[in-house]
Amino acid sequence: MLWLVRSAILILFPRTALPGAIDCGLDAHLERFRRESTFLMWLGTVMGAVVFHVTPLFTVFVPLPAFLLPAKLADTHAERITTTNVYLVRQAVFLVKMCGGLCWGADAEVRKRFALPPLGQDPGTWRAS
Repeated sequence: MLWLVRSAILILFPRTALPGAIDCGLDAHLERFRRESTFLMWLGTVMGAVVFHVTPLFTVFVPLPAFLLPAKLADTHAERITTTNVYLVRQAVFLVKMCGGLCWGADAEVRKRFALPPLGQDPGTWRAS
């Protein structure tokens, strides 16, 4: 299921004037996120990716999963699905965006572009046993 979450994040965080998720060590982040998050959090993220990939029929009116859409249509789909009035759909996709945002926002180059200092070494204490 990593590839499903990964492809959704790549569409939600494309490379523009800023680095995209592909430039931020996404694969290592997803492995760590899957390993260190709770089962319910990971399940919600995967389900959010499933929702993201099956809804282009309702956002851009194309019966293809999001990972098969051309870049322009995928971007339109991402914009529309994240601003939908259907709360449960929007929140499901938000879990995917949160996972990608944790990776993207921690990247040193992204932080530099926003005039933020790089994050220090992870102390590894955020998760309690």
